[in-house]
Amino acid sequence: MAALAMERSILRSSRNILDGRILQPTYLRPRRRGRDRATLAADTEHRHQAQTPSTATTTAQEMLPATSKLCAAISYRHLRNMTGLRRQAAVAISQELSRLACRSPGPSSWIHQVRRRSSLLSSRLEEKPFSEMEMSYIKQGEEALQKSLRILEDQDGWKTETVAGNGDKVLSKVLPDVGKVFRLEVVVDQPLDSVYGELVDNMEQMGDWNPNVKEVKILEKIGKDTVITHEKAAPTPGNIVGPRDFVSVRCSKRRGSTCVLAGMSTMYGAMPEQEGFVRAENGPTCMVLRPLPGSPSRTRLTWLLSIDLKGWLPKTIINQVLSQTQVDFAKHLRQRLARPVTC
Repeated sequence: MAALAMERSILRSSRNILDGRILQPTYLRPRRRGRDRATLAADTEHRHQAQTPSTATTTAQEMLPATSKLCAAISYRHLRNMTGLRRQAAVAISQELSRLACRSPGPSSWIHQVRRRSSLLSSRLEEKPFSEMEMSYIKQGEEALQKSLRILEDQDGWKTETVAGNGDKVLSKVLPDVGKVFRLEVVVDQPLDSVYGELVDNMEQMGDWNPNVKEVKILEKIGKDTVITHEKAAPTPGNIVGPRDFVSVRCSKRRGSTCVLAGMSTMYGAMPEQEGFVRAENGPTCMVLRPLPGSPSRTRLTWLLSIDLKGWLPKTIINQVLSQTQVDFAKHLRQRLARPVTC
């Protein structure tokens, strides 16, 4: 009931502000002693009648910050579930703006600005809030991102595993709480947006060009940045490593000219362990994409790989397979990006 009363109060206050009836917040008005209520009411009515259209417009324009705060108050956490009233408030604000615009002597830019923001607010109200489970997946993705970046930022202790003839390099490092991680450093002769689009927007097509991946399937999208995926690894030559699959939460973020794609294994009830596959674990893992300094049409890609393949496999075989997986990835990514684009 308290939340209901607060939202209705917000709605009334919004209308008053847009009509110009509130000239100043009550708590800022000076107290007038020695005058009865009738005198004060008469003075208030006189001021309201004497107010010209231009004065009303100026007053309302000065109260824009207050209007914005009232609009923002509608989205407080304890009111989020009151969808009907929130929508009514946004519609009422839009209607009041239209009425004020019609009675004003001419079009006013501030009215159009507030009307636009009111429309944006209304569209925001239509968005479905994240559930507790969805928020936990978002948090897992962000944790994977932050942990991966901390690992990459620490330049000490990396040892070279492989250096290809084209300069592609794989390094490794043993971390106490993670185990052995691998780091691929390559330069791709394609702009960042092309690389990002292939790895993120077209991730379900990775099995078409990466021989180490059999299938990538998006199980669920959460907001703009987070997805839950199921990946099946392709059999290794000679079946040295049997069929593996992964269920991961992935998070993609863009910070200026840098893109970070991070992920880690997660539990997802709709995708239990599959017959014929060993459920492996990965993460924290990430790819960092940056334009090459001085050559924005090329992209520097750094891939941090951390995988527990499970099962009884010698570490020497695991290390060889993972480092080769990264080298193969860079090779086939270049081939994929260099293909002619067909309509």
